[in-house]
Amino acid sequence: MTVVNPVSFESNEVVTTPEDTTPENTVEAPSGPTFHELGLPQLLVTALERRGIHRPFAIQTSALPDALAGRDVLGKAATGSGKTLAFGLPLLARIGAEVKNGRRAPRGLVLVPTRELAQQVHDNLAPLGQATGVQLATVYGGAPMYRQIQQLRRGVDVIIATPGRLQDLISQGEATLAEVVITVLDEADFMADLGFLPVVKELLDQTDRNAQRLLFSATLDGEVDSLVRRYLKDPARHEVKRAGDDAPPAEHLAFSLAFRDKLQVATELAGRPGRTIVFARTQLGVDRLAENLKAAGIKAEAIHGGLPQAARKRALEEFTDARSPVLVATDVAARGIHVDDVSLVLHYDPPTDAKTYLHRSGRTARAGAAGVVASLLLPDQVGQAKRRFRSAKVDPAIDRIRPGDQAILDLVAKGVAVEPKERTQRDMRRGGGGPGGRPRREGDRPTGGHRGGPRRSFGDKPRPAGERSGGERSYGERSSSGERSYGDRGPRPGGRPSRPSRYGS
Repeated sequence: MTVVNPVSFESNEVVTTPEDTTPENTVEAPSGPTFHELGLPQLLVTALERRGIHRPFAIQTSALPDALAGRDVLGKAATGSGKTLAFGLPLLARIGAEVKNGRRAPRGLVLVPTRELAQQVHDNLAPLGQATGVQLATVYGGAPMYRQIQQLRRGVDVIIATPGRLQDLISQGEATLAEVVITVLDEADFMADLGFLPVVKELLDQTDRNAQRLLFSATLDGEVDSLVRRYLKDPARHEVKRAGDDAPPAEHLAFSLAFRDKLQVATELAGRPGRTIVFARTQLGVDRLAENLKAAGIKAEAIHGGLPQAARKRALEEFTDARSPVLVATDVAARGIHVDDVSLVLHYDPPTDAKTYLHRSGRTARAGAAGVVASLLLPDQVGQAKRRFRSAKVDPAIDRIRPGDQAILDLVAKGVAVEPKERTQRDMRRGGGGPGGRPRREGDRPTGGHRGGPRRSFGDKPRPAGERSGGERSYGERSSSGERSYGDRGPRPGGRPSRPSRYGS
């Protein structure tokens, strides 16, 4: 394995505000390489500049040359460090070099652990794909399968998928990986935690043995290491280092309080200006806390594995656009949600271990921004919390508080409001990229298409929220807190009789 020296985390991009332009505050212009100097095709460079992206982050600076040269890449970097473009740009460059039209099998594959992450990767790459003529599609559980099938039948170049739903479509002959020339595994360690690696290996075995593979993960031990040894050929390893890398670069606080005061303190902190994510242990706890915050006049949304996909999507959009600046979540959000400018992470219920603490806390202080992580602890939880903090390599002082105390008021006063974004109907319809015309979101019907045809097929039928169909395990594995979540599933015992592939043998 080729090892590349770790690089610093800071982006090469410099943003100045009017008050920063005084002589003593002037910042030198960035001196790192540009995307063009790293070897990125001009079409993609131009597309990035149109989106206001001019300089690469450290992980992109490090990994892009090897990935663009066709080498296997093993990337280790924390969330929020620019991994999506680090693997997405080489993917689009390679597929876009030979654009195909009409019905065609995909040549690029991105495997992710959660449906939210699949959609966010798609939304980040789709405008760039449109610029290069590369058509992307998302495939994940919890969404109508027939819409995904229709899009695959029209022809796509890159599939962004959770493992279980993609395996379903392959078994039905509606998808094939035989022509995949570049594969990406994002959040590989998280897929291992959820027990998805057996399915991932089955999918990788169906791709060309000589296909290029890009694997990105926050940790590279255990099952991830076995995956690397089996599928990556002499990979170039790129690791982003930063001070205190074992813990997010955030301010960590902890408060001990009585049970009767817990909801009131949480309400005071959730009313802080700016985006806040509040983590609770159970789905019922999330729903109750969200309702209590709403009753107190705070705009809050709930997201957890028991909600239907439409409700989860709406909650995430409300939070992303800051129309509801508070998101109450189970651990489903710890690794599957990537939203910038989250200024506070509040552990309403403490996590079960240090790893989950770090995953939750990683939702703030992203890409070098500031952030605060606060834990609410009952007296009998303090001892366990101290051990968890030591394992996570953080050392917050644990202060005894009551509602209205100065420590709470000071934390609330530090919040910075985020301007809500109102989406137009056009924005809500826009989604995935494609060559020419209006970008079409995954599953949208073509103009005038399918009138009079069945609106549901392939076994999909209406069902109450939270109930899964017989052929789909929506939230397959149990998280460390013991709840089912994370929108995908493993293989069914005994399998399903497969149909002949529509792409032929």
